[in-house]
Amino acid sequence: MKVAKEWRLGSMGDTKILPGSRHRSPLKRPIWIILMVSFVSLFLVCAYIYPPNSDVACYVFSSRGCKVLTDWLPPPKRELTDEEIISRVVVRDILDTPPVESKNPKIAFMFLTPGSLPFEKLWDMFFRGNEGRFSVYIHASKEKPVHVSPYFLNREIHSSPVTWGAFSMVDAERRLLAYALKDPDNQHFVLLSDSCIPLHNFDYVYNYLMHANMSFIDCFVDPGPHGNGRYSTRMLPEVEEKDFRKGAQWFTMRRQHALLVMADSLYYSRFRDYCRPFADGKNCIADEHYLPTFFNLVDPGGIANWSVTRVDWSERKWHPKSYRAQDVTYDLLRNFTSIDMTTHITSNAGGEELLQPCIWNGTRRPCYLFARKFYPETLDKLVTLLNF
Repeated sequence: MKVAKEWRLGSMGDTKILPGSRHRSPLKRPIWIILMVSFVSLFLVCAYIYPPNSDVACYVFSSRGCKVLTDWLPPPKRELTDEEIISRVVVRDILDTPPVESKNPKIAFMFLTPGSLPFEKLWDMFFRGNEGRFSVYIHASKEKPVHVSPYFLNREIHSSPVTWGAFSMVDAERRLLAYALKDPDNQHFVLLSDSCIPLHNFDYVYNYLMHANMSFIDCFVDPGPHGNGRYSTRMLPEVEEKDFRKGAQWFTMRRQHALLVMADSLYYSRFRDYCRPFADGKNCIADEHYLPTFFNLVDPGGIANWSVTRVDWSERKWHPKSYRAQDVTYDLLRNFTSIDMTTHITSNAGGEELLQPCIWNGTRRPCYLFARKFYPETLDKLVTLLNF
């Protein structure tokens, strides 16, 4: 009688014993792969440090030529020009120097006008009772203004003719800043036109500007023909297209930034020489590009990227919307003072709208202190409605 065999762990039973594995010699290292990787690495390093100067050298490695190298390698850092080094030293020292404390800090109101100021009566109401807290400067490019307010008497500076769109506009702005900087008590500088009006009383404007930790300089990227389409490669190497900016000319700026504008000769000369109407077949308007690009390069974190002067470009024409007497209402002015988003409209096909909240010292606030463009016929209605 057969007896069942008990299965036990480890019992070999009927299991066949396979022959042991053969002893294998160590694998040969792929030396050719290591050599190839080393060669390619060395080639890329050399190409980065000593980029090919001829098409023949590029096509040895790729039918696409040098383009394949630029796709793979980071752009090499170029050596700064002497002018750039000097500019950066000056900018650094001005920004690092603490502002001089004034016992009587003032705002400089700088008016850029062809002649008389049609809203002088309104500005007189705005300034009244705030003597010692402001200064007035007038650049009259065509004729000597006739004044109706004592605050504007004898406040004209030496002026030169100004042509719309020409670089003479930038020169007029700098001339106003230079005269205003002569008074050490002037701590904030406001550029205004003859069609500008105040939207708030003086105390509101004074506190808004004097306590701000930035300058209100308009600045944005416009990829369209009236933005980057105006850029000239003749501005290289100091101004690259990626740094080119656009913005409204109506700025307000802190004293340190006004000093930067006065100290600049490098970027000023590039825009003077290569940003002009119809230069190189481009219609470059310097007052829309010089300061936005300059501050984007030297102190991008120190500007708000929007202007506190309300201008309506919604009609998308060469000039902004203008207001006549029938347009001026309480609701219109209230709307201006409640807007807390600024809008930039690009010049590319379709005109993209770029929206940005107005952030003042980290807090969202209404954007605008002033507005333009108003016809002289609106004066009486504005005096009645604003009633400072």
